[in-house]
Amino acid sequence: MAASAQLVKELRDRTGAGVMDCKEALNASNDDLETAVEYLRKKGIASAAKKAHREAKEGVVGSYIHAGAKLGVIVEVNCESDFVARTDAFQGLVKDLAMQVAAANPTYVAREDIPGDVLEKEREITRAQMADQKKPQQVLDKIVEGKLEKFFTEACLLEQPFIKDSTGKTKVKDLVATATAKTGERVVVKRFARFQVGEAS
Repeated sequence: MAASAQLVKELRDRTGAGVMDCKEALNASNDDLETAVEYLRKKGIASAAKKAHREAKEGVVGSYIHAGAKLGVIVEVNCESDFVARTDAFQGLVKDLAMQVAAANPTYVAREDIPGDVLEKEREITRAQMADQKKPQQVLDKIVEGKLEKFFTEACLLEQPFIKDSTGKTKVKDLVATATAKTGERVVVKRFARFQVGEAS
């Protein structure tokens, strides 16, 4: 069954994917728009994974100053070519990431950036909170790891739910993976800094 032009257009508007990809996604999902969006997201993440070994040495440093000028963010996002770095889509991604940092105040870019001693301390805190619970060790270990996942979604930029997606389903890393799929280049969030007036450095 061929996808209708209207559905293809709607899917393109929502995802920025190409016409053929949208048709393929709609056919695979029996013209269900939400399933097609999910299909394209998964495809984007798979294609981003293939590019993970490539070097990203170009890019931009973007900034966001919140109304009232009491809060500001600087973020560096890398890609493989200056051409991609100058596109509106890439610049938009950088702006979205800076706004995300301003709103959600992450501490690290990715979970891999968290020092081992910080993770161990988080585990210890959770274990101490459950010290009086009479549960088998493997159950306690699962709870500890579950709490650690929650810590990742709060502390790591890439693990956070994207602030512009009210459903909470899109993580920031999905946004970056989609940018990688759309541009055909590896896109990497390198670092960020968040400044708030009156906040201790």
